[in-house]
Amino acid sequence: MRENQLRSLWRAGHAATCCWLTIPSAFTAELMAHAGFDSLTIDLQHGLIGYETAVSMLQAISTTPVTPLARVPWNEPGIIMKLLDAGAAGIICPMINSRQEAEAFVAACRYPPAGQRSYGPRRAMLYAGADYPEHANAYVLAIAMIETASALAQIDEILDVPGLDAIYVGPADLSLALGVAQRVDQDDPIMVAALDRILQAARRRGIPAGLHTGSAAFAAQMFARGWQLATVQTDAAFLEFGAQTALSQLRGSAAVQRSGPY
Repeated sequence: MRENQLRSLWRAGHAATCCWLTIPSAFTAELMAHAGFDSLTIDLQHGLIGYETAVSMLQAISTTPVTPLARVPWNEPGIIMKLLDAGAAGIICPMINSRQEAEAFVAACRYPPAGQRSYGPRRAMLYAGADYPEHANAYVLAIAMIETASALAQIDEILDVPGLDAIYVGPADLSLALGVAQRVDQDDPIMVAALDRILQAARRRGIPAGLHTGSAAFAAQMFARGWQLATVQTDAAFLEFGAQTALSQLRGSAAVQRSGPY
């Protein structure tokens, strides 16, 4: 059985890094996997990625020890089960607002009697091992996104759902829900208090808490505060930033005389 590196890091008390994959490309996924992140999340909610492309990206990531996660478009059992069958080692589910929604999400990630996942782990057995079915319930990570005022108000009830492995904060949506200017690396007192409330509730139960960040510096601050997973940007953001940085340096050179867009 292949190790779920992310689960192992959390069990050892370590924090883990992640990057969001939004570009529909197996080659980009392979590049990011070899960059050395602990985990990568294929974003099927807001990225440009469909199911078939996600499968090829999972195959590319499997050339490394990086833990492959997938964010599904919604809390819908069909797509959750298909991505698990395709070899995702964990699912990040958006907009979990209540205990009932968290229970439904966890059930879709677990085989009976712990849940109601349908059997058919075609690629998962190739990726994780022939004994995947016997260990899948303990291997797969069910990670609920906390990103609404309702979820914040019911954070304790959500965290008490058996089988929920971790939570993940979407700061952009949570900012909007709390009436705060939308941005990722938040220092607004309302958001700081909300994040602290979520983190402390998770820590009381020994459940890892993660969040999206816009910079390595902010991610390091969050690790220091006790967060155990931080996504540092997206593949598209890294590409854009690298291109802009190179062009800025180039155009700042006295040897460059720009005469047109090319």
